[in-house]
Amino acid sequence: MSLIEANRVSYEYIRRDKDGAVEGFNRAVDEVDLKIVQGEFVAIIGANGSGKSTLARHFNALLYPAEGTLYVDGYDTADDEHLWDIRKTAGMVFQNPDNQIIGTVVEEDVAFGPENIGVKSREIWERVANSLKSVGMYEFRKHSPARLSGGQKQRIAIAGVLAMHPKCIILDEATAMLDPKGRREVMESVHALNKEENITVILITHYMDEVVGADRVYVMDKGRVVMQGTPDKVFARADELKGFGLTVPGVTLLADELRKRGVNLPAGIVTAEGLVDEICRSLRII
Repeated sequence: MSLIEANRVSYEYIRRDKDGAVEGFNRAVDEVDLKIVQGEFVAIIGANGSGKSTLARHFNALLYPAEGTLYVDGYDTADDEHLWDIRKTAGMVFQNPDNQIIGTVVEEDVAFGPENIGVKSREIWERVANSLKSVGMYEFRKHSPARLSGGQKQRIAIAGVLAMHPKCIILDEATAMLDPKGRREVMESVHALNKEENITVILITHYMDEVVGADRVYVMDKGRVVMQGTPDKVFARADELKGFGLTVPGVTLLADELRKRGVNLPAGIVTAEGLVDEICRSLRII
């Protein structure tokens, strides 16, 4: 069974005039179908306004479908009786970690979630310690979050979600406000959680280099899924992606330029290692 399954999910925002009267609706998600299984690393990409963040908010019932159904771990997100079951299954990490961190000490902040769902005190601190270790922040447990870097704060936010013992983490542009070092720290932690603890990851991002390590990519445009596949298959369709207002990873651009200049390379190269291997094969070095 899929951990997350969307069946013809649609969602509309109400558009109002300056006096607050309803003047129409904007369809942000339009009949989306998808299935995500436990342990997958899925990336959802699209230009601004494509609907990717609106769709992501359906995965832990922050929004409900106007049409269609969405199931999380077998629960219909429209069923209020299972709201907390859904939110314990799928935890959200947002763009600005300062909006999620409320404690004055790191370990107290990470403990906030499990405390609110009634976890026993002894187990809470076990969860806090394990969650902080998982993201490489255990040594900062007594620190004030205010003194941490952006990347460190975001890892604390992830630890706070992990302490709830979710099966899935949804990162909604979670690296958008970070510098390159912070982005790298967060993505390394997320990949480790996915590979070592089998936590499902759903990554919403506009950084194409973060998509390279995904198992599967969904491309959205005007509320619809317009393309899906493995990263190499998706990025091999660079011209189509440009039509949707997207770019491709720098390595893919370099490979395309080399191919135009006569180097025999396949389409869809997404990693530096893959590019080096293909160049060596082309030159008969290996």
